[in-house]
Amino acid sequence: MNIKEYITSGILELYIAGSLSQEENEEVHNAISENQELLAEVKSIENAILQLTAFAKKDATYSFNDIKSKLKGNNPKVISLSKPKASLKTYVSWAAAIMFGTTLILSVLQNNQLKEQLASRNIEKETLEAQIDSASTSLAAAEKLIEVFRDKDIVSVSLDGQTVSPTSYAKVYWDKKTNSIYLDAKGLPEPPKGKVYQVWSLKLSPLTPTSLGTLNSFIADANKIFTITNANESEAFGITLEPTGGNLTPTLEQLYTLGTVQS
Repeated sequence: MNIKEYITSGILELYIAGSLSQEENEEVHNAISENQELLAEVKSIENAILQLTAFAKKDATYSFNDIKSKLKGNNPKVISLSKPKASLKTYVSWAAAIMFGTTLILSVLQNNQLKEQLASRNIEKETLEAQIDSASTSLAAAEKLIEVFRDKDIVSVSLDGQTVSPTSYAKVYWDKKTNSIYLDAKGLPEPPKGKVYQVWSLKLSPLTPTSLGTLNSFIADANKIFTITNANESEAFGITLEPTGGNLTPTLEQLYTLGTVQS
């Protein structure tokens, strides 16, 4: 593409005025986006229009206020007008400039508004698509959980509140076929700052705890249902409150819930 010929063709002025077809408008828009010289030329045309209309309005020989002041004189029937300094052709040129400039300015504003609307719609579309994807993912996860909860081979373990928090509770759904548990921790209070819940698999005799990890997303997770890998021969499950990052062994004084697996 020859940039100089493109600029002198007049297509940029028509683009600013909004007089191109949709296909032509898209073509020019793409060209401007890819070429800084064309972008600078468009800005130059817009500035020239603004300056032209401002000059024409400022330099007009007669205005409504001029005529109004003459009507307030001693002889309102006779209005003495001095000979115009500019010819009729000049006034016609100014008028044409004002009309053309105003039209172009309005077109530029409309084009900018259209671009903003299109951008806004694109953002809204992307947001809606993300929400649909999220909803679809959530629905799929919910359906999977329902299947798990209804599976007769799933081991259900209730975890009751302990001394440090008697009102707390949780529930574990243990799927031995997949070596995973689904922990419903809705009955736990929000952990204080700098603390995190840690889940434990327990052997009872002798008491042997094995960490199943920490619930780092507890506060952000609205449903409070967590999927955790568990390949242990668990006899009980417990949840303790530990410092951020977790602990190698459970802090029994901070044991919030505990439940044994029924044989």
